[in-house]
Amino acid sequence: MTDDMRPPLVLLHGLTFDTRQWDPVRRELAAIEPARPVLALNLPGHGDAPRLPSYDMAEVADVVHEQVTGAGLVQPIVVGHSVGAVVATAYAARHPVRGVVNLDQILLPGPFGAAVRQAEPTLRGPDWRRVWDGMLAGMGIEALPAEAREIVTTATDPRPDLLLGYWGEILRGSDEGISAERQRDLRSIGERGIPYRWVTSSEPPPRYLTWLTETLPEVMVTVLPGSHFPHLAEPATIARLLTTV
Repeated sequence: MTDDMRPPLVLLHGLTFDTRQWDPVRRELAAIEPARPVLALNLPGHGDAPRLPSYDMAEVADVVHEQVTGAGLVQPIVVGHSVGAVVATAYAARHPVRGVVNLDQILLPGPFGAAVRQAEPTLRGPDWRRVWDGMLAGMGIEALPAEAREIVTTATDPRPDLLLGYWGEILRGSDEGISAERQRDLRSIGERGIPYRWVTSSEPPPRYLTWLTETLPEVMVTVLPGSHFPHLAEPATIARLLTTV
């Protein structure tokens, strides 16, 4: 298959960040597959994208689909980092795609969900930034290359409306309800034979891996130890991986 026949790539960044997160990967892709269409999008409320009254994952996925079709792309491979991977999963369950790549996002709330719920009163007050900074401290940013650290620290605009909005399903819903929704999405993906690859920065928790593989038996799991930002820590590795999807 030649470059111009390869499915387009749609790149979705993580919470509070923007399309600049993808600059290193896009440079690598341009060298490997220069003719391949690559579209990096700002999620709603990020960068120059309009804010929404709600950031429900399915609604965000529909907004992304409008941008994808508006760009003239058909059946892309959707690549999402962190919360962008949740959006990518919701997107693939609802719209035509050729594949999904999830960069370091567990799809169930688990301990993270419990931490968000506990932090909700702080998130709604003047000290909200303390919650976000505390989470960033555990993402392995200090181990990133200099350019990557610069991107993480400058290509971002954390705001309480974003945090509360994109974490809204955690704050309003139950773990059981979110699990059921994720299962519906993953089963839709599996029933349509869509390849799904999860790149994780640490060994998957056994209980979660069992849930994931029972829900989506054909899932491909790649462990790339290091930072929560694998596309910034090892952009050449991620670019090569995307050429195989």
